[in-house]
Amino acid sequence: MLAFTLRRIVVSIPILLLSSFIVFVLVSTSGDPLEPLKVRQPPVPQQTLDAEAERLWLNDPLLARYVRWLGGLFQGDFGPSVISTQDIGDQIGTRFFVTLRLIALAMIIALVLAVIVGVVSAVKQYSITDYTATFVGFLFLSMPAFWLAILLKQAGIEFNLAVGDSVIYTIGEATPNFQGTFWERVADVAGHMVLPTISLALISYAAWSRYQRASMLEVMNADYIRLARAKGVPRRTVMVRHGLRNALIPLTTVTALDLASIISGAVVTERVFQWHGMGEFLLDSIATADVYATMAWLLVTAVVVILFNLIADLLYAVLDPRIRYA
Repeated sequence: MLAFTLRRIVVSIPILLLSSFIVFVLVSTSGDPLEPLKVRQPPVPQQTLDAEAERLWLNDPLLARYVRWLGGLFQGDFGPSVISTQDIGDQIGTRFFVTLRLIALAMIIALVLAVIVGVVSAVKQYSITDYTATFVGFLFLSMPAFWLAILLKQAGIEFNLAVGDSVIYTIGEATPNFQGTFWERVADVAGHMVLPTISLALISYAAWSRYQRASMLEVMNADYIRLARAKGVPRRTVMVRHGLRNALIPLTTVTALDLASIISGAVVTERVFQWHGMGEFLLDSIATADVYATMAWLLVTAVVVILFNLIADLLYAVLDPRIRYA
């Protein structure tokens, strides 16, 4: 297992380097970070433009800029930002945990719902319960992430207007300058997470529940399941210990592959609910042609996706003891 993990990490390094270089070239050639200064009225002095070009390494060749940025990463330097007062590392460190708590909670809720709904639908195949779960799943699956987020936000606003108080938070990841005890701050953060988490979780749950249903149906029709039933093994034991455990393997694969989509969904969700997380950071960086800020976002998210896929591979052996990595 340890050798397999090390091999996967080593193989991931060139993939990470290649993807970062491709994005670096695309972002660097897609816009001029000095354009806002060049069109400003009254005109900005040429000395200022030259100084900014030097600060942003624009006078160096493209490959030299990439190598310079790559070398700075080993010293904890993500490169200069278009905004001279902004430290990219500090911004990433602050915003990462804002987005992480949203994605982590949404994935947990989506997985729990997907497993429960998928198993129940498989056990009660072609029943009213199965048809209802299928309809609800396809309903949420067909909804764009931004549209569902807007609907939930508007519903929260209407509910607050109806009760005459801000019961459901619809803006921000926390109340600005909130003063209170530790548990009061936790409650405030939790209140702001309700609608964005529901929005992000429902989209993921809809697809995952269909995979879980199909996987559970396939497992329940396997020979070893019929043998366990013939031996008189209790139905609950057959379902949970023998059926569900093996049926979770395809869901684990799909969840790992969908992490990138969830991150992109979080970008949209954060914009709708005006969260100051990684999503806002990415969109602002793209709007200002901030190459190194965009690269920092890519690097962090790429590492998260690679690590999550590695964890999924290791979980296969936990879910199915027959799987071993030589």
